[in-house]
Amino acid sequence: MKKKNTASRNEQMLNDPVEKVIPRLAVPTIISMLITSIYNMADTFFVSQLGTSASGAVGIVYSAMAMIQALAFTIGMGAGNNISRLLGAGKEEEAKWFASVAWFTGFALGCIVSLLSVTQMHRIIMLLGSTETIAPYAEDYAQFIFLAAPFMMCSFIMNNMLRFQGLAIYSMVGITTGGILNMVLDPILIFGLGMGTAGAGVATGFSQFVSFCILLFMCNTHKDAIHITPRNFKPSLQMYGRILYTGAPSLARQGIASISSVMLNSIAGQYGDAAVAAMSIVSRFTMFINSVIIGFGQGFQPVCAFNFGAKKYDRVKTSFWFCVKVMTVILLVLCGISMLFSGHIIALFRRDDAEVIAIGTFALRAQLVTMSLWGYYTMCNMFSQSIGYGGRSSIISCARQGLFLIPVLAVLPRFFGLRGLQLAQPLSDILAFLLAYVLTSRILKELDDMAHDIGTDPGDSGGVRR
Repeated sequence: MKKKNTASRNEQMLNDPVEKVIPRLAVPTIISMLITSIYNMADTFFVSQLGTSASGAVGIVYSAMAMIQALAFTIGMGAGNNISRLLGAGKEEEAKWFASVAWFTGFALGCIVSLLSVTQMHRIIMLLGSTETIAPYAEDYAQFIFLAAPFMMCSFIMNNMLRFQGLAIYSMVGITTGGILNMVLDPILIFGLGMGTAGAGVATGFSQFVSFCILLFMCNTHKDAIHITPRNFKPSLQMYGRILYTGAPSLARQGIASISSVMLNSIAGQYGDAAVAAMSIVSRFTMFINSVIIGFGQGFQPVCAFNFGAKKYDRVKTSFWFCVKVMTVILLVLCGISMLFSGHIIALFRRDDAEVIAIGTFALRAQLVTMSLWGYYTMCNMFSQSIGYGGRSSIISCARQGLFLIPVLAVLPRFFGLRGLQLAQPLSDILAFLLAYVLTSRILKELDDMAHDIGTDPGDSGGVRR
């Protein structure tokens, strides 16, 4: 039965019209990403009712969560990409080794992160850009999230590995269940039991543990999924090298994003807790819009990796351009609607603080202007990573929130003050888009050359070898 299911899945990946197979894989990942984004906004919403300093605490702690996610995505995306290409090449046994090595490595690394974070709590919170008035709220919130780090890391790893096997529906169940539980527990613990920001931390940490349990169950009980077992834990330096090389773009993207987030918090803190809270709210909302794009792109990645492994290069290109067009249209619609209600969106979180609303509204409108570029930029990143172009993918992935944003943050606020801080991300978006265009155009040209070398018919989007 397992072989039959696997053969059917591979057939869909390699031969079904991309206009059908990508959306089919994308819907579960979009739902997962939306739920994750919604419960992040729920944390911000409920904690914001406690005050402006408490609202800023969410943005501070999110930088730490982003660092944990960066490590997890490095391992999960690195292993998942290799697993997908190995399955496309018919090497299932080797794919099993990658899955188990990734899982056990992630759990061990999560334990180390948890221990170091809990024992150095105050120092870490201040390094993340907290002000003295925000720090107590941030520490209460962060302690339980740090304790859940091993489960959080393994959840992200399993989520990515399931997606790259074409089993996004399984990962969706785990992620959405945890997210919904988080949203239910937030008001109960924060207000009902009077735990304040600590309640939000407990809700997030416990929800991550529940997602972990569900995802592990999905991996090890479904016949069409690669099981995670100690007997397949066969690490080697070569295997870690392949995981890190393929996962490096995720580390670059999210690791650098974490650093720039810390830098943004530190600069915003110079303008008061209202600026930290406002930029945190804007970040949560733009993440909500971006979650749709990320989710759709994640439906593309297994199709891309499978077909690249099978040397169907024209089908890879067809998939890429299909996703770029769909993503751009989605962004234009969502950004247009959000622009009309930008002031109301910020007020939803901190209705009683006019300063937060004013700062946040301008920053949100500025970011919405350039968000239509995110579809092409995101696809360039996912495309280059999925086919193993780790070096160029790493450059693209760290451009928007690192390579350009960090120097822009260092310069603009010095000359334009708070306005410079609000305009830093939009300017970085434009520069990152231009860089991605140049690098990806070259990769697409190389794919044309590879298709020609194996005698692929240019008119055949399936890339069938002659």
